[in-house]
Amino acid sequence: MADIGLWGLAVMGQNFALNIASKGFNISVTNRSDPKVQDTVERAKREKLDAKLKGYTDKKEFINSLKKPRAVIILVKAGQPVDDTITALAALMDEGDMIIDGGNEWYQNTERRAAAMEEKKILYMGMGVSGGEEGARFGPSLMPGGSKEGYERVQHILRAAAAKTADGTICCEYLGKGGAGNYVKMIHNGIEYGDMQLIAEAYDILKHVAGLNNAELAAVFDEWNKGDLDSFLIEITANIFKKKDDIQNDEKQEEQAYLVDKVLDKTGQKGTGLWTVKESAEQGIAAPTIAAALTARNLSSLKEERLKAAQKFVAPSVTAIAASERSKFVSDVKNALYASKICSYTQGMNLIRAMGVNKGWELNLGTIASIWKGGCIIRAQFLDRITAAYTRNAELCSLLMDEEFSKDIQKCEASWRSVVVSAIQNGIATPAFSASLAYYDSYRRERLPANLTQAQRDYFGAHTYQRVDGKPGQDDKGNTKFVHSEWSKSDEKQGK
Repeated sequence: MADIGLWGLAVMGQNFALNIASKGFNISVTNRSDPKVQDTVERAKREKLDAKLKGYTDKKEFINSLKKPRAVIILVKAGQPVDDTITALAALMDEGDMIIDGGNEWYQNTERRAAAMEEKKILYMGMGVSGGEEGARFGPSLMPGGSKEGYERVQHILRAAAAKTADGTICCEYLGKGGAGNYVKMIHNGIEYGDMQLIAEAYDILKHVAGLNNAELAAVFDEWNKGDLDSFLIEITANIFKKKDDIQNDEKQEEQAYLVDKVLDKTGQKGTGLWTVKESAEQGIAAPTIAAALTARNLSSLKEERLKAAQKFVAPSVTAIAASERSKFVSDVKNALYASKICSYTQGMNLIRAMGVNKGWELNLGTIASIWKGGCIIRAQFLDRITAAYTRNAELCSLLMDEEFSKDIQKCEASWRSVVVSAIQNGIATPAFSASLAYYDSYRRERLPANLTQAQRDYFGAHTYQRVDGKPGQDDKGNTKFVHSEWSKSDEKQGK
């Protein structure tokens, strides 16, 4: 009998099934369409895992192959396909069995499905899985939430399959009840959007202002990967700059072109970045870096319009950095990237903290950062520092207020401003760099121009406002009372 089952054998599902089998567990697999079941079985044979992995096209046989109480991981496309799969599974399962949704899913869907399964006495978990194809096969970051009883039943399997870091961290921890796992994964993906856009902007500036070629860019990113920016995304960026075009048809071209220059500048997306931005608006938690990253992807999709706009509008001429100043400029861009990254992660962690409080999930932000250290797309040395910050102060209101991060960002500040100014003067869009800097500047200011905005609201809509001098007193909760003024009657006493 199999220790666990897996339904859904696309790239992530197939690789995760083989991962579990490679850790010594017996696993049964199935899929909506039969050919992928056979493909997975054949691959298991090639990898000498066929004794541990068995494929089934008949769904009843699949369910009957599992040890009781049964546990089935589903890795199918979010939305209706998940509901359809759950319906099919629930019809074959017994009370006490469990479903684990490992896809990218909207957390409220997870909570709705958990409630529906509870009526059938079937346990339900929503589990974020990050790491792409390689992570799924050799060790992803796992973010399980939902039924604590269910997690304890399968944690030995999940933790065996999860990524392990050099310091012994196992990148799988139970996060909280309800949709906590899927929610944390959603914000992880939003942070990922921010990281990728910030790196793209650093590349754009280094290429067009510093004049670096691809070989030089690769060397810069390799060097950055040895310090504070050490991460999977910086590592693969360096590798991307080294890759020559392997689909080249021009026989007359003397030197093989770089592949990155052949990639169309239109970025795709699957929705989790959008969900994060929507969640930011719903919660009233500022996440401008992540929102800027989403907007940049949306603008990139307007390729035909941008081609026409490029002909219509004259761009500023780029003032290239002198060779003697190039080294310092590269260092400035590195500092700007690091400072912006701090802001992006601050925004993501603020979203997670706020929802954890709202939902009573009792989320541990330090633990969350620690399970992102390996296996996932945003894995980075930087995450150790986030874990340390929340270890020092579990109630930390913002990473910007941590003593170590506040020192870092102040050290980077002059470089950060210089790089953003240089980009603006040269007509190079840096939406995420600029949004991060504006976020920092707004956060650190004692007084913002919001007083005028609130006065406008009171003028046209009688929305009221509070006074800085505390007049006309406090309400029964100790808060300064709100007042309304007749702004068009400036010569009369107000606030009565």
